[in-house]
Amino acid sequence: MLIDLQDLSPNRIYFTMIQTLIPRPVAWVLSDNGDDSLNLAPFSYFSGVCSKPPLVMLSIGKKPDGDIKDTRLNILERKHFVVHIAHREMMEQVTQSSMVLPHGESELAASGLQTTPFGDFALPRISDCRVAYACELYEHHEIGAQAIIYGLVKQIYLSDDIARETDGRLQVDAKALDPIARLGGDDYSLIGDIRTIPRPKPPAK
Repeated sequence: MLIDLQDLSPNRIYFTMIQTLIPRPVAWVLSDNGDDSLNLAPFSYFSGVCSKPPLVMLSIGKKPDGDIKDTRLNILERKHFVVHIAHREMMEQVTQSSMVLPHGESELAASGLQTTPFGDFALPRISDCRVAYACELYEHHEIGAQAIIYGLVKQIYLSDDIARETDGRLQVDAKALDPIARLGGDDYSLIGDIRTIPRPKPPAK
């Protein structure tokens, strides 16, 4: 099957891409509504960008009615947000938080999730998540119907259950993290077998 994207609507292109660009990590983003409430929403067009400066990228679309999504609005107005990596037991809460609610109505409050202070960062983090990134807005670009948000990572929280120092180097146990990944439709993926393949060494001179 050869698919010519010029012949497809944006909606069909989207569904073709999300079913083939898999698995995708899920950014569970907490942001500030500006009225003493917090917004929480998942995004799977998400990745790391570079390490100097340390940047992550979110691609955020619009609501079904064409309005700007609350996460994007909050980040542009208040400049800070927290990206969480959710794990297996949180899949239902992640999905529930994707519902479109009126601006200012908190998905966090509806989920029953608890937060805890994130060092000296302006926003808290979700207590039960094993990884969280404290981010400040670095750049924002509009491409078509999407907003590309670059977040400058200021701090990273790692649960002691998943991380250790070995020979002066940080090691994160992927199985202990047990992250969820997005597939197409309503499907998620979980970590299965992990295979370690050593990098090739340069030939001896």
